[in-house]
Amino acid sequence: MATESQFHVLAVDDSLIDRKLIEKLLKNSSYQVTTVDSGSKALEFLGLHENDPNTPSVSPNSHQEVEVNLIITDYCMPGMTGYDLLKKIKESSSLRNIPVVIMSSENVPSRITRCLEEGAEEFFLKPVQISDVNRLKPHMMKAKNKDQQQENQEKQEKQDEESEETEKSEPGSQQPQQQHQQQQQQQQQSNNNKRKAIEEGLSPDRTRPRYSGLTVV
Repeated sequence: MATESQFHVLAVDDSLIDRKLIEKLLKNSSYQVTTVDSGSKALEFLGLHENDPNTPSVSPNSHQEVEVNLIITDYCMPGMTGYDLLKKIKESSSLRNIPVVIMSSENVPSRITRCLEEGAEEFFLKPVQISDVNRLKPHMMKAKNKDQQQENQEKQEKQDEESEETEKSEPGSQQPQQQHQQQQQQQQQSNNNKRKAIEEGLSPDRTRPRYSGLTVV
C-alpha cells in the first residue's frame, strides 16, 4: 500500500500566505509538495505547452523525476484562473487522470458546480483545514489505481498488436516452408513410385527362374 510520502502534490496559488499555508498542511501530512504561483507555471512544471493543450510534452528545463499525483489550485488568480488550469489539464490526454482540487475564499454555488462538472474532485473553501487535506488521499489512491489499470491495458493492447503482426507475417514466412514440405512430399512419392517400379521389374523376371530352378532341384 502506498504511503503519503510517495504522493506528490502540486499546489498553485498566487497568494504567498495561502501558498505557504497549504504547503505546511500538506507537508505535515507527509506529502511531497511543489508550489507555484500561477497556472502557467503549473503547466510548465507539468510539461504541457500552454499554446497547444492537446499536445503534451515534457519540457527539457523541468527535471521532473517525481510524478504529480494531485493538483490543488486557487480559483481566483490573475491571468490563468484555476478553472482555466483545470480545463487544460482535463483536455490533455497525458494529464487528465491527475485529480484536481479547487480552492476559493468565495462560496459561489455556480462556480463550485462549474468546476465539479469540468472534472474537479473537490472544491475547498479557504482557509483550507487539515480535515480538507485528509480528503485528498482517496482521490490519489483512486487515480494511482486507474493509472495502473490503464498501463496494464496498454501493455495488453501492445501484446495483442504484436500477436496480430506475427500472425500477419506468418503466411509469408510459412509459404516457403509449405512449398518445401510439398516438394519433400512430392520427392518422397516419386521415390516410392521408383522403388515400386524397380521391385515390380525385378520380381517377376529375375527371381522366378531362380526359385523355379531350386524347386526342380
